[in-house]
Amino acid sequence: MLEYIVWRLRRGHWYFCKTEFSAGLRHSVSTFPLFPASSLLLPSQVLNSIEQWIRAKYERQEFIHIEKQEPYSAGYREGFLWKRGRDNGQFLSRKFILSEREGALKYFNKQDAKEPKAIMRIQTLNATFQPAKIGNPCGLQITYLRDNSTRNIFVYHEDSKEMVDWFTAIRAARFHYQKVAFPGANDEDLVPRLTRNFMKEGYMEKTGPRHTEGFKKRWFTMDDRRLMYFKDPLDAYARGEVFIGSKENSYTVVSGLPPSIQGYHWKYGITIETPDRKFLFACETEAEQKDWIAAFQRVVNRPMMPQEYAGTQTHSRHRKKLSKSESEKLTVSLSLCS
Repeated sequence: MLEYIVWRLRRGHWYFCKTEFSAGLRHSVSTFPLFPASSLLLPSQVLNSIEQWIRAKYERQEFIHIEKQEPYSAGYREGFLWKRGRDNGQFLSRKFILSEREGALKYFNKQDAKEPKAIMRIQTLNATFQPAKIGNPCGLQITYLRDNSTRNIFVYHEDSKEMVDWFTAIRAARFHYQKVAFPGANDEDLVPRLTRNFMKEGYMEKTGPRHTEGFKKRWFTMDDRRLMYFKDPLDAYARGEVFIGSKENSYTVVSGLPPSIQGYHWKYGITIETPDRKFLFACETEAEQKDWIAAFQRVVNRPMMPQEYAGTQTHSRHRKKLSKSESEKLTVSLSLCS
């Protein structure tokens, strides 16, 4: 039965495998709550995740033998992953260490290096499978906040189980962090907050704050209320971030562009009005325009939580950095809604 399920999975029989995966997850959440949630069930993202979930349940019997969950639940994980270079775009082997005790995921440029190249705090850490974007079936995008700006790291491993174990270890670390941060919360409420997929990604055109700069094609990623834009989908840093508030705070989304606007190449416009300014975007197709508007509306129609007000500033790549104390205060506030 196991190999039959995997056989159907690899041949694109998604409905059958999703049904098996979802049903098993619902029955096993009490004993195995940290594996990829059902929100990850997208064909382009979860081939290896679902296969490893099936093998974990039936082949390795990790659901009933808790000691077999140690590779991702021990609070410490060390190993090598292929990481994409920020400047040259090459994937090089890098040492990664995840430590719940230190509250961080770190990576090192050299095997014998004593100091890490980067320290990613668990409180703002996120991970999502991105095989199409990274160009590898085991590709994982890791994000975290640095100076209140989102930093992207793209990694993969040839072994799908190794990559899924890393993903699950991050979720386990996030779970234990949330248990401390929110001691009165139920496990069922915390599990959906461990990691998240982006609400929407894709290309749009944008113009500057004066609306006279001309429109430029950019890659956009919508991570809850943060709309980030990049020159390239694999950029380490966004060129800018736009905060999307709620309608109660005078944020609105409308189809089209103001009549006086010129310089766009794609004709399907979107205008986001905020208390400070209007943001203008253009989509290549009407379908993309509708999808983006729907994503924006879901956020705008949702009332803001108190901790979300800390992120209401719009950040650009050339913006003056916050002081260390300001950054720490803002990071703590933002982590409450991560």
